[in-house]
Amino acid sequence: MNSDVVHLGDLLRRHGLHLKKRLGQNFLADPVHLDRIVAAAELGLDDVVLEIGPGVGTLTARLARQAGQVIAVELDAGLLPALRETLAPYPNVTIVQGDILQLDPIQLVSLTAYPAQPATLDGIDNSQLTIHNSKFKVVANLPYYITSAAIRHLLSASVRPELIVLTVQREVAQRIIAKPPEMSLLAVSVQLFAQPEIVARIPAGAFYPPPKVDSAILRLRPWQHPPVDLPSEDHFFEVVRAGFGQRRKQLRNSLKS
Repeated sequence: MNSDVVHLGDLLRRHGLHLKKRLGQNFLADPVHLDRIVAAAELGLDDVVLEIGPGVGTLTARLARQAGQVIAVELDAGLLPALRETLAPYPNVTIVQGDILQLDPIQLVSLTAYPAQPATLDGIDNSQLTIHNSKFKVVANLPYYITSAAIRHLLSASVRPELIVLTVQREVAQRIIAKPPEMSLLAVSVQLFAQPEIVARIPAGAFYPPPKVDSAILRLRPWQHPPVDLPSEDHFFEVVRAGFGQRRKQLRNSLKS
């Protein structure tokens, strides 16, 4: 068995942790694929990285060695003791317990001024935050059930990330990069704001425990200038949703409503 998998299993047992299927907890353990994710993020020591879903920190530690600051947002409070143990050698990591969908990415990036572990957003006045660097990158291992919502949340933020590197189900990644006539509402929603590409495939066996499907490393490069000029994004998506709403009908019939 892979020594990294053994170490991960030992860490989970030592903290009495049982992974939760409802949260999509499959931790990437293979060092080759972990290194590929870090490489895809194109990190330098002046980069601030927002990591979503660090789990027990197997990827976070690698990010911390390559970036200037890492803010790791973990939903499951039960994982924090193991996460702190893994990240103890890295003072440039700030741990936040919370739901990324309920948090402002810019506020999170500003927490680099509050390096306590774990950090909390409670009691911090937004006006007191020092946004010393509004440029940041995102790295995330997203469970399927929040993939679309998380991407939408990041790309609609007041300040968009410079680069987004996601580990998602391979099928979802293929849907996101699709071109006409195979595009879906998800593909349109992403490609309006960013240029997507699949960097590498990750087999199910690279995770602990292995999921039932393969995954992929998906890289999104947000456009500096949108490919189309939209007077109203809301109106645009209203039309797009109508167009995809009834695929078996001709488009003109779908749009009549």
